[in-house]
Amino acid sequence: MQRHAIFELRRYRMRPGERDTLIDLFDTAFVEPQEALGMRIEGEFRDCDDPNAFVWVRSFADMDARAQALQSFYGGNVWAAHRAAANATMLNSDNVLLLKPAGAEPPFARNLQRAEEGNRSLPASGIVVVSTCSLAPGKETALAGFFSEHARPILREAGARIEAMLISEHSPNSFPRLPVREGETVFVWLECHQDEASLLRCRERLSRNSDWTDHVQPSIDAQCWRPIEVSYLTPSSRSLCAW
Repeated sequence: MQRHAIFELRRYRMRPGERDTLIDLFDTAFVEPQEALGMRIEGEFRDCDDPNAFVWVRSFADMDARAQALQSFYGGNVWAAHRAAANATMLNSDNVLLLKPAGAEPPFARNLQRAEEGNRSLPASGIVVVSTCSLAPGKETALAGFFSEHARPILREAGARIEAMLISEHSPNSFPRLPVREGETVFVWLECHQDEASLLRCRERLSRNSDWTDHVQPSIDAQCWRPIEVSYLTPSSRSLCAW
């Protein structure tokens, strides 16, 4: 599988009651056409705390490939046929972070390939926790390094499975038709848990780890401009990122 270097973390604000309408349309009409153009739909999620939020992650080989793929998709027949129905479900689709891998390990390395999707013995499940750290300009690489060295081993020991570590991609938006949150500096990590009970056990173990509570977590928090934004998500049925 080709290693991708550019990721979009997309959060849509939905019209009340329309999230599942969009997910159904997305899964039947948009997944394969996007992936045929070289994009990968890494994950699709419902926000556990916001019934009107749809979150998904899309990736590309590089910024030039992103521009070409998005132009082909949003200028093509599939989007033309379904855009009215899709847009009718949303209030806003511009909350988008443009990201790249933090460190050598590729994000979402455990994801199935799309061709293997039908081989799942069980439906996509689990809880995916997305933590977004907003930082001063130029500080994302240092925090990513600190997290990888100090936080990641503790989280793993507590039971979290780290799916991705990502930092801001500061290249100009290569497809301005789709806005992104430019001018921001972030470090984002995604962790996966089998279920709510597993998540609670992980958090309880962290609370009893003095290195985490006295050093690691406060050090991460002190580098953030505002409280870390944490979203608790459940995978939709076609999400490749899942337990």
